[in-house]
Amino acid sequence: MSVILEKTSPTASKTALVLFSGGQDSATCLAWALERFERVETVGFDYGQRHLVEMQARQAVRDGMKTALPQWADRLGDDHVVDLTGYGRIAESALTADRKIEMGARGLPTTFVPGRNLIFLVAAAALADRRGLEVLVGGMCETDYSGYPDCRHETMEAMAQALSLGLDKPVVIDTPLMWLTKAQTWDLADRIGGDRLVDLIIEDSHTCYQGDRTHRHAWGYGCGSCPACELRAAGYDEWASGR
Repeated sequence: MSVILEKTSPTASKTALVLFSGGQDSATCLAWALERFERVETVGFDYGQRHLVEMQARQAVRDGMKTALPQWADRLGDDHVVDLTGYGRIAESALTADRKIEMGARGLPTTFVPGRNLIFLVAAAALADRRGLEVLVGGMCETDYSGYPDCRHETMEAMAQALSLGLDKPVVIDTPLMWLTKAQTWDLADRIGGDRLVDLIIEDSHTCYQGDRTHRHAWGYGCGSCPACELRAAGYDEWASGR
């Protein structure tokens, strides 16, 4: 049995584990989860990413959540970090090695880390099982994204089914951003936490593939030219122009 929840309606489940990188999407998902669940824990993954600065950013965002969303501060539980550096060396890409960011021969960007979300979900499901957490929350999205096949709705459905069979219990994967544009993701953060949450995401979250924390833009820090920065910037501009 598998369950996929994608809409932002309340759920009967009380606990959640958020796959939390410290980027815009996962920060919004963390806020989304805090709004809905009585206890929320987070898990991050060190897979040898070149933009390892996100591992520091995620702590700043976690800490800032308590100020941005004080009404739910007591819901934020433990944080966990999983060492997947060995996997990162196997699944070499422009995110884990010194390679040019471009479109590859398969029609996928060289930033695609083969199976990354699959590995993340297996590790998260095992952790959630041991921690007694009912729902996995991830920021996967196939509306505004870089063309990664492991972000697709069908992939999440298949993973939920496989994990449910492998763990012999229903596994719920909640993907609240699956059908949202980046502009709508900014809007969701604004709806949940207003200026305090939006400002936290701008100042402390990290998305840039180059790990650039020196260039400050209206939408936050980054090189401004990698695919992650371009998506984030375009979404911010669209959202800000319609406020």
